[in-house]
Amino acid sequence: MKISLVTFLLLICLGATAESAAPTPIVVELFTSEGCSSCPPADALLRKLDSSQPIAGAQLIVLEEHVDYWDDLGWKDPFSSRDWTLRQTEYAQRLNVRAPYTPQMVVNGGVELLGSDSARAGKVFDQERSLTVVPIHITDVRIEGGKVHAHVATGEVPAKAEVFVALALDHADTEVKRGENGGRHLEHVNVLQNLSSAGKVQKGQSFSKDVVVSAGKPGITYRLIALIQEPDQGKIVGATVERLQ
Repeated sequence: MKISLVTFLLLICLGATAESAAPTPIVVELFTSEGCSSCPPADALLRKLDSSQPIAGAQLIVLEEHVDYWDDLGWKDPFSSRDWTLRQTEYAQRLNVRAPYTPQMVVNGGVELLGSDSARAGKVFDQERSLTVVPIHITDVRIEGGKVHAHVATGEVPAKAEVFVALALDHADTEVKRGENGGRHLEHVNVLQNLSSAGKVQKGQSFSKDVVVSAGKPGITYRLIALIQEPDQGKIVGATVERLQ
């Protein structure tokens, strides 16, 4: 079958467009604890997902959220926060989970699974990469006076939502002295430090705002993440991430 030169050039252009299309962001939240002996395999899986990015056409934006309900069982996790326990509890209620547990993975705010189940995670990622997301961008990033200044902008949202900005520790490690993981060296990636609302956006509208967050400790690499999440800690419909040195 012969094709015209115009058709041939059009096919080349369409192929180039498909190849250059931005990958679909997928937010992977892992609720974990250094006091939990079942958690290190899930932590390792999260690191692997972050470094290898194994899902074609997708960008996995991972977050480790260390809960605090293991802290009085032999080892106080230095990264734990009551805020992440409350965030997990809200997910558990909305996703009809009997009770929060570790390690638990929540994908795009809408699917939960055992955090070390790589096979199930792969299937979920494969489903999520085909979903339409709202574009979101972080620009004009600068660090001044111990604060990160940036501009966050989104496309139009299909339903009302809230824009969140997070700061996460790029990498961390601990020599655990006591508890279920006593004597182990544990490694972590993208450990959530703070998460704050930048503002709400109504259906059919876009969002654009300058934001300011704490820069963390100097000389340490962090990541700045922006999320678009539906009300009541619902589905995450857009996300992006920038590394900060």
